Amino acid sequence: MGASPSRISPHLSRYRWLRWLTDLLVFSIALGIFLAGSGTIRTQYDLSTGQGWLAGLAQGAAVVLALWRPTPAWALSLAATAITALTARPALEGAAPSAPDWPWSPPALIAHAVVLLLLALRVRTRGAVAALAVTGLVTFVLQVGVDAQNYSGTGVVAMAVFAVAVLVGIALRGRSEARSRLVEQETITAEERARRTVLEERSRIARELHDVVAHHMSVISIQAQVAPHLVENASDELKENLAGIRQNALDALTELRRVLGVLRSENPDDPYGLAEPGTGSAPQAPQPTLDRLDALIENTRAAGLTVVTDIKGQAPPYPPGVELSAYRIIQEALSNALRHAPGSSVRVEITHFPRGLYLGVINSRPEHPVPPSPGTGHGLLGMRERAAMLGGHLTATPTLQGGFSVSAFLPRDGIADPDDTAPVEPADTITPVFGPDVFETDVIRPMTGEENP
Repeated sequence: MGASPSRISPHLSRYRWLRWLTDLLVFSIALGIFLAGSGTIRTQYDLSTGQGWLAGLAQGAAVVLALWRPTPAWALSLAATAITALTARPALEGAAPSAPDWPWSPPALIAHAVVLLLLALRVRTRGAVAALAVTGLVTFVLQVGVDAQNYSGTGVVAMAVFAVAVLVGIALRGRSEARSRLVEQETITAEERARRTVLEERSRIARELHDVVAHHMSVISIQAQVAPHLVENASDELKENLAGIRQNALDALTELRRVLGVLRSENPDDPYGLAEPGTGSAPQAPQPTLDRLDALIENTRAAGLTVVTDIKGQAPPYPPGVELSAYRIIQEALSNALRHAPGSSVRVEITHFPRGLYLGVINSRPEHPVPPSPGTGHGLLGMRERAAMLGGHLTATPTLQGGFSVSAFLPRDGIADPDDTAPVEPADTITPVFGPDVFETDVIRPMTGEENP
């Protein structure tokens, strides 16, 4: 046929119980053709008992074989029909009480229609059409080309039934292929969307860190310019080296601006990508640090959330990148609480450890069910990217009472310590600061193994 069976199974075969039901139905048809067809063929065509059983067995076997090897099954069914018709031709020349159906007896017609249907489900369209065409040619030769008398021609009816079977098989196969392509395309689209989301979040983080790096480079440039004036009788070599340092810092600033131009947002009013398109303007203030958390929490309270803070430990000087990431993680966690749990109570925990900074934002269940948010899913991904960038960890899990918990650990210097495996458990349980009806016995899983900084 020029078309081998594809890997696509028959219709609905992806459901196991339907596949078994289909197999059972096909086996039942094959058994019926073998038992009833043998007697029908032997009686109509005046064949011997052995010939009748052999013809019925061939047609039944072809139906069963079509489940796995449709092309050989089609050839077996067509060959069995042709041989049976040619064997019965002498019996058609004599007188008979009624003209038998020839060349397609009813059992052979049913068997071949089932085989063609299963064939059309498994091979390409041109293969199924070719099988139908060859079947029509053999039928024409048997009914018109072979000299036989006293029979009832079944060629036209048989070809009509075969054409319907092939068309149904082609339609079902096309539907199955379209569904498979749709699922494959949806999978590819989801993977591309996830990859694009990661790149967008990393680009946004890079844009924010631009200010931090640019600030340090500006300080280096200014210090290199001022340093010669702080030294009496500075040598020419010192002035030359300091001038080179200043020039390198200025060149680095220029390159940073070019990098920022590559990473700029499509929205000209929001080049840093800190707001939804069309809702923000270019930032005029430095990137936020932990010193601005009070203003952030007050804004969250004004939006309708009950927020309490729990700050432990003495805050050491953190690199700007660590403070910026800590602020953004808390900001995003509070935004998620506003979006997904309006009216809830939120606890913000900040614990300063010698090795780093622990952050925890835990909200209670919302006051009323909230419809699914149409958000893009960037929030949790962005928080994880910020923590991973600094060598830290972030976990986000539902609580036992229907709330949500976000906890993160950021190394103090923004660099993970590979030899540090000691467990740190900043908060095993949540103190019921809002009363027993809010947090009750919400338990936040201790940080262990993979989660623990």
